[in-house]
Amino acid sequence: MIKIVIGFHENKDVLAATEIANKNEDLEVKIVNSDKELIDAIKNKEIDATIRGSLKSSDILKTLKKLNKNSKISRASYIKSDDFEFLLGPVGIDECKSLDEKIKLVDGCVEFIESLGKIPKIAILAGGRKEDLGRSPNIDKSITDSEKLAIELENELKLKNLDFSIKNYYILIEKAIKEENNIIITPDGISGNLIFRTLVLVNSWKSYGAITLGIEEIFIDTSREQTKEGYLRAIDLAYELCKSKQD
Repeated sequence: MIKIVIGFHENKDVLAATEIANKNEDLEVKIVNSDKELIDAIKNKEIDATIRGSLKSSDILKTLKKLNKNSKISRASYIKSDDFEFLLGPVGIDECKSLDEKIKLVDGCVEFIESLGKIPKIAILAGGRKEDLGRSPNIDKSITDSEKLAIELENELKLKNLDFSIKNYYILIEKAIKEENNIIITPDGISGNLIFRTLVLVNSWKSYGAITLGIEEIFIDTSREQTKEGYLRAIDLAYELCKSKQD
């Protein structure tokens, strides 16, 4: 039996989703009410996966980083449009501040997409079009950083002999989505968080939660404002990841 622990604070959609999930005879979902209890569950080897649910995330992520000091932890939200699914990251407002951290994020995303039997199709985003260079120092840095990232990733992935595609879409996120890229890398965590909230919480695109990459533990980060269906998708994803890990 798969054992999953999910956090609950105020948002009762967590309770409703858990009740539905527990109808699966091969699954036991337990609810905890504090960061400490969820952290204890993460450390417990008898627990197969943990989900943030509607708890605050700061202390939980700090603990994950302490438990995995030699790993670069990052998160990417797994989102479903009408036609396809993709990873969006970074989505943590303080994550991926350097080129190396973004490369680690993409490496984790590529590994996840390949585990689904799909070919990684990577879109890099920036804070402006290529011709916007010179409009401000911040825009210039975002554009040049995106170009460096695209080049370094292409070289790295070619050395690994992977089947992939990569393209710099600059600020044209609409094209990146229209062309069905399954990994979309935002300029920074703040813009990634805003894009996530716009797509999922405003436009009602389906989210499975944010997958925590770079660690052995299965931890799904979810928004405190998620719906019953959203929490249920996160539980379903955690369950499927646990089953895959057992195989």
